[in-house]
Amino acid sequence: MNLFADIRAAVITSLEGMVRDGVLPDGLEMANVTVEPPRDAAHGDMATNAAMVLAKPAGQKPREIAETLAQRLASDARIESAEVAGPGFLNLRLSNDVWVDLLGGILVNPKFGRSDMGSGKRVQVEFVSANPTGPLHVGHTRGAVFGDALASLLDFAGYDVSREYYINDGGAQVDVLARSVYLRYLEAHGQDVAFEDGTYPGDYLIAVGEALKDKFGDAFVGKGEQVWLTEVRDFATDAMMDLIGKDLAQLGIQMDAYFSEKSLYNTGKIEAALKALDDRGLIYEGVLEPPKGKKPEDWEPREQTLFRSTEHGDDVDRPVKKSDGSWTYFAPDIAYHYDKVSRGFDELIDVFGADHGGYVKRMKAAVSALSDGKIPLDIKLTQLVKLYKNGEPFKMSKRAGTFVTLRDVVEQVGADVTRFVMLTRKNDAPLDFDFDKVLEQSKDNPVFYVQYAHARVRSVLRKAADLGVEPGQAKLEDVAEIDVAKKLAEWPRLVEIAARTNEPHRIAFYLYELASTFHTLWNKGNENPDLRFIHEESTGQSVEKIALPAAVGVVISAGLGILGVTPVEEMR
Repeated sequence: MNLFADIRAAVITSLEGMVRDGVLPDGLEMANVTVEPPRDAAHGDMATNAAMVLAKPAGQKPREIAETLAQRLASDARIESAEVAGPGFLNLRLSNDVWVDLLGGILVNPKFGRSDMGSGKRVQVEFVSANPTGPLHVGHTRGAVFGDALASLLDFAGYDVSREYYINDGGAQVDVLARSVYLRYLEAHGQDVAFEDGTYPGDYLIAVGEALKDKFGDAFVGKGEQVWLTEVRDFATDAMMDLIGKDLAQLGIQMDAYFSEKSLYNTGKIEAALKALDDRGLIYEGVLEPPKGKKPEDWEPREQTLFRSTEHGDDVDRPVKKSDGSWTYFAPDIAYHYDKVSRGFDELIDVFGADHGGYVKRMKAAVSALSDGKIPLDIKLTQLVKLYKNGEPFKMSKRAGTFVTLRDVVEQVGADVTRFVMLTRKNDAPLDFDFDKVLEQSKDNPVFYVQYAHARVRSVLRKAADLGVEPGQAKLEDVAEIDVAKKLAEWPRLVEIAARTNEPHRIAFYLYELASTFHTLWNKGNENPDLRFIHEESTGQSVEKIALPAAVGVVISAGLGILGVTPVEEMR
């Protein structure tokens, strides 16, 4: 049930009638005809650009098309008026019955807003993918919440979604982890140790060192790396991934799959991916131009194995094998995405930290080349999070050694607040997270404002239940009531826009706007008894009035579900 789609269908039907009647020429492309909320609510309930986009191909003036279209739409019982504005926009006002029917439809359809837009297409969302060297920090938290909410949004919009974590366990950082754990292992045996630069000194490795001692005893004490490095590396990586899994669980996040970078090495997978590119004529031996900003005398030209990524939209070709024969960092990433392509996903989404912005074009080029342009890759960058408490930057975590952990944040404010606040800015905009402000009970705190609206809805419905009253056909008389219904009507459209752009923050913004219109109505009810939802002296009036808050509850609950936030039953 999508009112905007329904009215657009009516507009298209009228335009097609104008074509049949010779008012408009044949062959007009109507894909760009839209019906959407007007920029100024005073102009009406909906607006269409039909006349503006069809005027040029039709060879007619837009106002003439709009005036004829307005006459035809007037026969639709749902449309109370159609007024031409400006050069040819058409503003529509809908009848009161439309809003009443909308509320009735929401109440009999708890899945209101769900879409089949995705048509079951398989989408993989890869997110977090932090190095397995320690607990997740606040930067990972934002990417984790964003990726999980995006996956839920796409599922709500009809896609078949898989959440995946790429374990970076094939690089030098896991060797550093192993050496750091080995020091904690020696410490567990009573030895004094010193953490040199480059090792991980966080307290979180103390338990890992002790667990290593429990498993291997003193077998590795005093032995060289050639004896223990591989064993300790695997043990430490498993321990860190267990810790990371528990961190994600703190936010209610569960991955569908984990993929090990290590599995790409010495298995022929990297070679197979590069052969796939070579078979397309995209691998060659060459020398790159000096990077921008480097003086020519500082540049040492070296022949390397290169991927011709510029043929797929990149700025420069990229090395995949160094002159010494070792792989570049890019090579296993190509192999990983080749594996994704081979698994039959229809679309791929990667969620990276802002520091990986330079990787966007090369990864898109690789996927385009490996899939022959058939599988789109969208890369979303999450910007930094700045933490504040008592007006000051939040202090570092002693437990982590160098950073504020995900667990630090959740323990301070809870998972629901953490998740909602992380989605109150677009992913590529910086985010200030103030521990005091996110717990304020005020309109300026969006998570409180939305949760308060839901709690008010639940309070109304509990009182109605106590009176033996259930929602029936609504009666909408005041502009504040109709404003709430109009905002509810936007929900299915908003879901599809958010899913199409891969922007779950739109859900948080919408919920705040819906809560605002609902609170406005509630406050008017404090002044005008006729606008209150519960009328103990009139069962019939209560039946009519509680339909609106019940519908609001359906939508807020669904929206919070997408964000991974639990709707509260009452505010304490």
